[in-house]
Amino acid sequence: MKKIGIDSKGNLIIGTTAILIVSLLLICIFVMTSMNYIANENIDSKSNDNFKYIINDYSENLEVIGRDSIDEATQKAFNGLPILNSENEIKKNLDKKLDEKNKEYEEKYDVKINSKALSVENSNSPWKILIKVKLNGEKENEKFSKIIEKNVSIENLRDPLPIAKLTVLSGILTYDNKYHYKTALSAYMVLHDLDSPESYIEATAPLIIRKCPYDPYIHHGDPGVLKDCLKQGYFHESADGSCYLCRLEGKGKCPHYGFEVFIQTHTPLNNETLSCSDHVVFSDHYNGKKIDEEDWDSLILDDSHRKKYGLI
Repeated sequence: MKKIGIDSKGNLIIGTTAILIVSLLLICIFVMTSMNYIANENIDSKSNDNFKYIINDYSENLEVIGRDSIDEATQKAFNGLPILNSENEIKKNLDKKLDEKNKEYEEKYDVKINSKALSVENSNSPWKILIKVKLNGEKENEKFSKIIEKNVSIENLRDPLPIAKLTVLSGILTYDNKYHYKTALSAYMVLHDLDSPESYIEATAPLIIRKCPYDPYIHHGDPGVLKDCLKQGYFHESADGSCYLCRLEGKGKCPHYGFEVFIQTHTPLNNETLSCSDHVVFSDHYNGKKIDEEDWDSLILDDSHRKKYGLI
């Protein structure tokens, strides 16, 4: 009986030890499996974050690419080539630049990106152009597909309207951030049988588009405001003025909400002639008078524009 008791205790110890060993092994296996799973999850997470960063970086570059595409279309107008469809012209430029960017990202990040310009159109603001791009991205098991929209600012780009309207053959010049019409505008007025074309000999206008900060515009009647506006060459929102896309096509007026700028005469003449808002000169063709008959540089405005700018 005594031996049986000892053997029973021995078996109990051995059994307990075996159970502990098996439990420890199972715990070790569980811990190692969990650690591998967490490590793999971290790798996947880092990979996913990296892919998101690449896509976000590409998307942020679309605004710059869009602006460069618009400026390239503007340069075409300055090279004397007509633009019949500005939206298609910018889309063509945009697709070319997107292809270049796609190759750059594949070489740099080993990510395959396929992108295509869907549309180029006016936005809710005359100072911005809306571009839409279909973007597809893929890297290993990660994929991305979305239509990206960007509002691209046209501020600080060149105004293409005068050069597109009159063409480089007219003799119009650009320097000192201004258009110098020389005799180009007066010749245009003679061609269209408009009053006092000699008043617009040597007229000038701003070359670079800058949004006027004096809003509401009636404040141009306040002391010093108009003088500063003309000095800085500011542009103004206008329901009658043409938008940037139409300006590229040489349209002085369009159905979209656009902007206008003053074409400034430098003449001692006081003859009644075209009101100096650019959409009037290039399209609407109605007359105005000098604000100050004694000032050679005085604006020539009609009553409605005088009221708009507080210059009654």
